Amino acid sequence: MKDALGSVGSVLVLGGASQIGVAIASSLAAPRNATVVLAGRHDHSLADAAAALERAGAGRVVTVHFDAADFASHDRVIESAADAAGGDLDVIVVAFGVLGDQQADEAGGDGAVRVATVNYVGAVSAGLAAARQLRRQGHGCIVALSSVAGERVRRANFIYGSSKAGMDGFFQGLSDSLAGSGGSVLIVRPGFVRGRMTEGMRPAPLSTTPEAVAEATVRALRDARAVVWVPGPLRAVMAVMRHLPRALWRRVPG
Repeated sequence: MKDALGSVGSVLVLGGASQIGVAIASSLAAPRNATVVLAGRHDHSLADAAAALERAGAGRVVTVHFDAADFASHDRVIESAADAAGGDLDVIVVAFGVLGDQQADEAGGDGAVRVATVNYVGAVSAGLAAARQLRRQGHGCIVALSSVAGERVRRANFIYGSSKAGMDGFFQGLSDSLAGSGGSVLIVRPGFVRGRMTEGMRPAPLSTTPEAVAEATVRALRDARAVVWVPGPLRAVMAVMRHLPRALWRRVPG
């Protein structure tokens, strides 16, 4: 439960090894030595993330197994995370996702389906489970890590971009569905984030870092915003890009 000053007492990160998710949890946990639950698939990665959170000032860090594609387990994972945190969750960060390999996935195999399954279907399942937890509590916020790639899908990464477009639209609707329940949703739309997921790729203009995304997210939570773009100027850029004629849009560099 948040204290009288609004400091967060408990955070769940779904996709617990995510650099952005861990950066957000670090920023939220430190002021109150909050409890953080990291939910993910790989024990060694979760252990590294837990150690980083402890160094950052988290009071207690718990790790649990979570698979975005194991839909039947999502309610159980979130309920066990709430129990581990003392009964409720102030912030649930939906931080899992896969980038895929556009060229390889177009050529065949199940890569494209995996991207859609994890990034969209997994987010729907986990998002609904998280919303049920917030309704039971009567408070809390879901932080959904979307992407500028979903605002208008480009040829260069349309499989990933379309999965994020669907995910973003889902959380917009989920936000409306939580009105009056005490729960809320914050959609975070970063641009190109320089980190493990994009290592070796050429940074796009207005690129950012996990730490900058975390800082903007914490400010947006404090201000009770529904959407935040990181960096902020991306909002104006995409307002123009959204209305480019298709013939011009196809020529936007990948």
